[in-house]
Amino acid sequence: MPPELGARHRGLPSANRAAVARYAEQDARAAAFLDRDGVLNVDMGFTHRPEDLRFTPTAVEAVRLLNAAGYFVIVVTNQSGIARGHYGVEDVERFHDQMLRTLSEQGARIDRFYYCPYHPDGTIPAFAIEHDTRKPGSGMLMQAMRDLPIRREGSFMIGDRQSDLDAAAAAGVPALLVETNACDLAASVRSMLAEHAFGEIG
Repeated sequence: MPPELGARHRGLPSANRAAVARYAEQDARAAAFLDRDGVLNVDMGFTHRPEDLRFTPTAVEAVRLLNAAGYFVIVVTNQSGIARGHYGVEDVERFHDQMLRTLSEQGARIDRFYYCPYHPDGTIPAFAIEHDTRKPGSGMLMQAMRDLPIRREGSFMIGDRQSDLDAAAAAGVPALLVETNACDLAASVRSMLAEHAFGEIG
């Protein structure tokens, strides 16, 4: 994969690759940018093993709501564990594939994963750098807007850290801060859709 894409969507899961072509055919639509650890799945600390996947209480319902509203569902996540040597790129992608499979079994879909493997304090030289894709930088959101026909109007971000809010602000989209691991993500999605959506709310 070209280096300039490496931080944004390294190893796009195969289920997502198959969908890329049809995105080009679609009209622009809004996107929901979701942080991963602590928002979609329970953050166990450098979570990366598929067997450790636990969705937060209403995460699956939240993703279904976004699907029904016609939103792109895009995960944007800092994964400094790669730079720190705790796990590798392949581990992140296996975890994302497990998320896709589990959600699919429950009638929900994530359209794209973007993750940043960089951290200036890392122990892996290739990743031990500052990078604009690391939140609070807006690089992952901006890359998604270049890759997909995303309409900024109506788009929003949900995260559990100030860095998520800062990344969203830098990308020009509103954001909502939720409680780590215990948020009612479905309620948060309903609130954001009621305020920002153009689609139907399920």
